[in-house]
Amino acid sequence: MEKRLQAVYKNGVLQPLEPLPLEEMQEVTVTITDSTAIDDDLAGCFMPEEWAAAARDGITWDDVRQALSKIPGSLSEAVLAQRQER
Repeated sequence: MEKRLQAVYKNGVLQPLEPLPLEEMQEVTVTITDSTAIDDDLAGCFMPEEWAAAARDGITWDDVRQALSKIPGSLSEAVLAQRQER
């Protein structure tokens, strides 16, 4: 199982901000990402050449809308289906 969640580090302990579906004493692997660093520097995820190329790609909002309209279902249906799986 892989689950992404928010946690707070307090008094030397990571405290999840939501209940976890784990058994008592179950061992897990934890990957820590400082979310503030990611949010503050999203531009650092791409090379300047990639940003420049994207600015010249010529894709319009109509192109995006047309491409999205071909995807079956809806976001709300996907969210409801995930919630029902829990």
